Amino acid sequence: MDFKIEEATVKAIQQAFAESKLTARKLVDFYLHQIESLNPVLRGVIEVNPDAQLLADESDREKEISRNGGGLVELGELHGIPVLLKDTIGTNDKLSTTAGSYALLGSKVRGDAAVVERLRKSGAIILGKASLSEWYRFRSLSGVPNGWCARSGQGVNPYLSSGTPCGSSSGSAISVAANMVCVALGSETHCSIICPSVHNSVVGLKPTVGLTSRAGVIPMTPRWDTIGPICRTVSDAVYVLDVIAGFDPSDEATREAAKYIPEGGYKQFLNEDGLKGKRLGIFRHPFMEKIQDTAESAAFELHIDTMRERGAQVIDNLTIDQIETILDPNQSGEISIMMAEFKTHINIYLKELENSPVHSLADIIAFNENNAELEKLTEYDQESFIEADKTNGLGENERAILENLAELSINGLEKLMKEHELDAMVTPGSRASPIYAIGGYPAVTVPAGYERDGMPFGICFGGLKGSEPKLIEISYAFEQATKVRRPPSLG
Repeated sequence: MDFKIEEATVKAIQQAFAESKLTARKLVDFYLHQIESLNPVLRGVIEVNPDAQLLADESDREKEISRNGGGLVELGELHGIPVLLKDTIGTNDKLSTTAGSYALLGSKVRGDAAVVERLRKSGAIILGKASLSEWYRFRSLSGVPNGWCARSGQGVNPYLSSGTPCGSSSGSAISVAANMVCVALGSETHCSIICPSVHNSVVGLKPTVGLTSRAGVIPMTPRWDTIGPICRTVSDAVYVLDVIAGFDPSDEATREAAKYIPEGGYKQFLNEDGLKGKRLGIFRHPFMEKIQDTAESAAFELHIDTMRERGAQVIDNLTIDQIETILDPNQSGEISIMMAEFKTHINIYLKELENSPVHSLADIIAFNENNAELEKLTEYDQESFIEADKTNGLGENERAILENLAELSINGLEKLMKEHELDAMVTPGSRASPIYAIGGYPAVTVPAGYERDGMPFGICFGGLKGSEPKLIEISYAFEQATKVRRPPSLG
């Protein structure tokens, strides 16, 4: 009996490997065919690894040796599983790492990003690079569309071509949703895992900042940058998280965050009864105002009932102090910090590259001006880059902003979580992302339904630093109780 690859989970694929119903080569060939067929329209993939089939063949040889008692071959958790990487995550192979821009095409990283090292060690096959909102959509906050980059064009939502794929990890979410890959990695600074996952009906897991290493990844704002999985199921996201989480001496933030990683990893929290006894805070304002009289609004109420039925204690109508300020990155000062830190850290990153045509933010700006047609500069300008290049790191004003952002987190989500002894906050969609951004907090989004036109929406569970075990229990139990996700119709 043939194994159905479409929508298959990591666990099911590994079982099919073990039962000789599937090979890594057949799996890779399936995804390559999907990319060839669908990517010209969806534009979720920038480039495919030319060695993907060779890596799959090697994976199959290792499986055969292990199956025949070859003790020297140890198969990792993701052995034979193809993975797409956001095109900001460095790979020391034939793939480029360009943030979707021609400015970095031809540059070479000095080694794999730390998360890629962990993926390879686990046996994963790097299938290629996913598209994104170019430069994290930071080149022009008002101009560059979500899901667009110069190298691959406009990413398309597989459920509704006129709907946004969101960003910046758009290609990772598009590709996973459309079964062009099993799992993918994205990154988030402000909403870049949660938002595309919500809009493409997949699971996005934004880890606590520092839980996964950012070494070898094109930086945005390191105090808030985090690398996480985008998958079709919570269990797949957890399988990936178990592989990529951990201390890395190249990223100091991982030293502090490593204390949050539970002994035995995260798979132990894939509990179907994970909602039982959990205290969930429902945050309606201002998130519900935007979705009144929609399928999403009705579904949110039904999902709250499901959580109650599954044993959760629901504390409704909670509101975070100064929530409007927190949700507006200009008002909170979040944008000012991004401006100052991007310039500092992108310049450091560029100096470490080999054969790079650009060596500073100023060089990138000049490249775009000299290649205006290639980078669509007349249509999508670069005012954010120009403003960022005027900054000089963290000055007195920026330090004051950071103090205020810390107070907003302490007197906002942290205060409410502790006062009400909450295990998670629950919101519709992705609009709560700035709360998790400025606090370095984790969040998980799960598919929650579809509007009448087919556009997906999701539900988001968030918590304080290190609360991944609880969030995994809650999101997995919710997913298993509802099983909302369906693949897009791409006939």
